[in-house]
Amino acid sequence: MNTIITGKIIVVGDNIDTDQIYPGRFLALTDPKEIGSHCLSGVDEKIAADFPKGGIVVAGRNFGCGSSREHAPIALLNMGASAVLADSFARIFFRNAVNLGLLPVICKGIRQHVENGQTLTLDLEAGTVTVQETGEVLPCEQLGDQAMKILEAGGIKPMMRARFGK
Repeated sequence: MNTIITGKIIVVGDNIDTDQIYPGRFLALTDPKEIGSHCLSGVDEKIAADFPKGGIVVAGRNFGCGSSREHAPIALLNMGASAVLADSFARIFFRNAVNLGLLPVICKGIRQHVENGQTLTLDLEAGTVTVQETGEVLPCEQLGDQAMKILEAGGIKPMMRARFGK
């Protein structure tokens, strides 16, 4: 896993729940590309269509609240998101994201320092994010060793397959 990630951003609000990330009316879909095309449609139907590959979602407090729906991080990954930066995450969403290979990073107050369409560079080792347009450097919480191992493997399933040789 690359420890430096650069991408254009979209900014969403506080309390973005799993039904806004991936609305229940799409749960019957199985094609990953189609799943990604409906990501964040509970916030704005146009987000997925306009989202840049490798982009970063920036959110406020309690991102991923609501149900324990694994479809939420799956949809974000298939939309092309390389990471989600937020003031805070719902606990189950955070674990689901790590286990499915989506990078969640707590970066308190980030929404007040960025605008839609800007480019961020996230340095996981340093625990910082840099706003390319302004040069502002903001602190982020670093992930624990176990979470990093899971993310480096591409998720918990690939990690277990590698560990047990299957």
